[in-house]
Amino acid sequence: MKRNFVYPLCVIGLGVALLSGVALAADAPTKPVRPADPEAIGQEIAVLTQAPNVPPSIKRKHSAKIIVNLEVKEVTKRLADGVDYTFWTFGGDVPGSFIRIRVGDNVEFHLNNAPDSKLPHNIDLHAVTGPGGGATSSFTAPGHSSQFSFKALNPGLFVYHCATAPMGMHVANGMYGLILVEPEGGLPPVDHEYYVMQSEFYTAGNYGVEGLQPFDMNRALDERPAYVVFNGAVGSLVGDKALTAKVGETVRLFVGNGGPNLTSSFHVIGEIFDTVYQEGGTVPTQHNVQTTLIPAGGSAIVEFKVDVPGTFILVDHALFRAFNKGALGMLKVSGPPDLLTYSGKEVDAIYLGRAAEGGSDTEKKVAELKAQMAAEIKGNPKIAGLTKEIQIEKGNAVYMQTCFVCHQPEGLGVPGQIPPLAKSDFLMANKEEAIRAVVIGRNGETIVNGKTFKSTMIPLNYLTDDQIANVVTYVRNSWGNSGDAVSVTEVAKIRAENASATPAPGAPSKFE
Repeated sequence: MKRNFVYPLCVIGLGVALLSGVALAADAPTKPVRPADPEAIGQEIAVLTQAPNVPPSIKRKHSAKIIVNLEVKEVTKRLADGVDYTFWTFGGDVPGSFIRIRVGDNVEFHLNNAPDSKLPHNIDLHAVTGPGGGATSSFTAPGHSSQFSFKALNPGLFVYHCATAPMGMHVANGMYGLILVEPEGGLPPVDHEYYVMQSEFYTAGNYGVEGLQPFDMNRALDERPAYVVFNGAVGSLVGDKALTAKVGETVRLFVGNGGPNLTSSFHVIGEIFDTVYQEGGTVPTQHNVQTTLIPAGGSAIVEFKVDVPGTFILVDHALFRAFNKGALGMLKVSGPPDLLTYSGKEVDAIYLGRAAEGGSDTEKKVAELKAQMAAEIKGNPKIAGLTKEIQIEKGNAVYMQTCFVCHQPEGLGVPGQIPPLAKSDFLMANKEEAIRAVVIGRNGETIVNGKTFKSTMIPLNYLTDDQIANVVTYVRNSWGNSGDAVSVTEVAKIRAENASATPAPGAPSKFE
């Protein structure tokens, strides 16, 4: 007698999950025969692009058969300066490849799992009408390929993601992307279209802790990400990677939120969205919008015309995510000024944080110096070489993340309020005092270059010992200062000595 068995949501040893139970019969199932779609005219291979690029708009006026080939890859790449992470990806990058089709298209979807992958994966496309959005038909072991088909019934901008258990972990490791189903007639023409997707990463180490960082399930369960980023990494849309446009052009951003937990408050500093397609729909729902909410697993389309030149900053307006966890990008607009629209001096650094113009150059310099040091050490193992120069470049990144707003990009401070760091006799007189100021803060009078300043410096004790050593080394060797490097050991010693010391409000610290 033949018996049917119903297996649970996961397969032991693989952690496989589908969105419903899987019924397995003793006999091999009969493969369903899918009828031809009489509305589909012709066949195309879908053009897939990596963020921030978007495939070209669809010009045809009819539906077609579209073949999508998407490869799952598990890759180790940069998450932040000095920080690597093993990403699980659709297409080799985070976010996954952008897919663009038209409403009514008949899609033949091939999900290919690279032979060197460690785990099985599948895909849930929110654009699919059917069980699991395709997840129940696309579970794919390493070195295998799965195929299923669907008809795009609804236009819109949809998220797709992996749905293999534990689903949250697969998404948190980078398995998400966007698929645009264009409406009949397409979207209104614009000059530029870009792909931006926000997400969180839950690493064992805090923000900026270097090395290969593993996933931390407890942080994910508590919804405490170390990183909140655009397009898979800190600095992915800054410097020479920034989005670009010219004065007078129109820009459309396809914005997604991979989550897996947080809602995005998406905002472009210095711009107003002329049109917003909320929640990824294809009907303009609002005009003249400052900030739009994008839920985890959701999307939005925003459009605006750029009227003046400058650098416009993309942020999650939950601002600690932007300036302290990485959710920050740039749109660089070139062209003639319009003084009636905006009169005044553009100062990029006011809003840039860590992602200031020097960020991309700093990253390159650090890499060059590390390579130079490695070459020197290889030739002579006794050479420690170049560590101070590396500290200075890393310290620049910390300074532009945490210090520049008060002390200014060139260390000039604010006259009468915040003492200068440039050519500072106070800073150079005592290295330990400089370290203490960062670790425990400073209140009361401070005399710098013969001038008295009465101000408060808050402690930056949330920085690591390595970050403090680097930033103090940077300021003691910039803007006319020249001093020896600060070591992690020196910072740790002062932190330990002053573990409970915090300056009382309005009173000088015991070190003054």
